[in-house]
This record gives sequence, C-alpha cells and structure tokens, in this order.
Amino acid sequence: MNRRDLIRGAAVAIPGSVALSMLSAKWAFAEGVDDFDGPVDVLNYALTLEYLEAEFYRQGNEAGLAEGRAADYLSTIQTDEEAHVMALQDTIAQLGGTAVPAPQVDFGQAFGSLESYLETAYTFENLGVQAYLGAAPALFQQKELLSAAASIFGVEARHAAIIANLQEKAAEGGVYQGAVETPADRSTVLQAASPFIVAARTY
Repeated sequence: MNRRDLIRGAAVAIPGSVALSMLSAKWAFAEGVDDFDGPVDVLNYALTLEYLEAEFYRQGNEAGLAEGRAADYLSTIQTDEEAHVMALQDTIAQLGGTAVPAPQVDFGQAFGSLESYLETAYTFENLGVQAYLGAAPALFQQKELLSAAASIFGVEARHAAIIANLQEKAAEGGVYQGAVETPADRSTVLQAASPFIVAARTY
C-alpha cells in the first residue's frame, strides 16, 4: 500500500497527541464509537494490531518452517503487514498525532511446527478482520480514513483466506466465515490477543 494513499484527501482536525494505555488494557479494539477518543485513537489501535502481525510473521518466517508456495505466501503477507505499519505510522504523524510504540510480544509455541504457525496466523488474520470491522463506526465521519481502513480490512481478509487454503480448510467456516463478516467486541479481541502481548515498550 502506498503510504500517501492512506491519507490522501484527509482534511480533519485531530488532537496533537493520543496515547494508548497498553499496560492496563494490553490490547483493545472495540466495536463502538464511544470506545475511541477520535480518528487517531482508532489508527493507533489498528497500528497495534499491525505491529503484532508484522512481528509474528517476521519471527515465523525466520524460523524456516515453510517451503515452496507456503513460504512465498507467508513472506508476502509479512511484507504487507510491515507496509501497513509504515502507512499507519505515517498517517498518524501527518494528522498531528503520536504513534504508539510497538509492544513486547511472546508467541509461545506458535513456531513449534508449520501447523501451529499457520493456525496462529489464521487466528490473527481473522481477528484483524473482525477488529477492523468493529472499529469502523468510529471513522464514519472521516470518509478518507474509513476508505483507507477498509482497504486494509480487505487485505487482512485475503490473508486469512490464503492461510486457510494452505491449511486445506473447508470453504465456509474456514476459508471464509459466511455470507457476512462479524465484528469482534472488546472481550473477544482481548481474550484472543492479550496472551501474546507482554508489555508496552517504553522507548
């Protein structure tokens, strides 16, 4: 994704500094407008998700578990997630906000085998799809940002489908989740993601 595409046309007054309290809440996407302090806050939530995913694929790909077609796909997905991180960081800065730092993470036994790597990737990607969808109402008044977030949402959904295909999952309920996507609420996302986040970085 071109970084400039994420902010093109955005003309909205944004608070100069937005902080994410990750030590107390470790991880928190939410489904309602009232859960966010403004568009930059939403972007910082998205950035935290992308940090997690980018680091996950970096570590997973360095483990050398996949070969051939699977390795090619997983490498490309890592590049996508890193591009999302950079685009969100740039957008937050150009809107006058402060990007949250990357958290310290621990993926446990996720890289013990290719199967566990793919299953954890599948969980992360589908969680990302649901989290972006849940946060979308907070951007309804910011059409350019909503469109940009939707473009990342779409990529995350494609990632989830690719991972599911590599696992040879069934179509509905595997490669895709049904006729419509379902947003994730706060408790669902916290339960799924918080075990992997150790603490916020302080640099």
